[in-house]
Amino acid sequence: MQYNARIQRLMLLNRYYRITQFYSFLREVAIKGIIILLLLVSAVLVLDHFFIDLNALLNKLVESFSSNVIFSVFLGSETILGLLPPEIFIAWSSKSASPLTNLFILASMSYLGGIFAYLIGNRLVLVPAIKNYFESKVAKHSNNLRKWGGLIVVLGAITPLPHAMISLTSGMIKFSLKQYILYALFRYLRFAVYALVIFQIL
Repeated sequence: MQYNARIQRLMLLNRYYRITQFYSFLREVAIKGIIILLLLVSAVLVLDHFFIDLNALLNKLVESFSSNVIFSVFLGSETILGLLPPEIFIAWSSKSASPLTNLFILASMSYLGGIFAYLIGNRLVLVPAIKNYFESKVAKHSNNLRKWGGLIVVLGAITPLPHAMISLTSGMIKFSLKQYILYALFRYLRFAVYALVIFQIL
């Protein structure tokens, strides 16, 4: 009986996702993610071969700035709308004294930054003028979160969708903090996958 009920629920979910065009949205995000990853790899190879020595540049970065400075800058970026691409910091970690440890710390900073963005979003809605401004800016993410819930948080964590913006929006619409914290753990997967590629190139 429970098995039949579970099957029926899955069928209803599948129907809902088809009606709301989630599968089309997922396909677009996947294609965009693959294209961005290919462009990233191509850009690194071209820059390194024809223009600048990326290894030397990254080594200089390691020598010039302490790990604490790098982590602080990255945490700020991941909290405030994801201003800097995480790939730069993953590349930095590949040249540091402890690549895997620093990669884990970066992933943790990104995860924490998302939680901070959620909490900021939760507070923003208390100020009407700021709430109205941001609601117009994040309307698309807000609609998607209301339609598909935690799946959008997961996609924001592992795909090119803006993790910080989705985290901020989650807080603004009062998405469950417990669920957000759970789904956002997929951010670690994003860093692991990108590190596999970037570490090999550099």
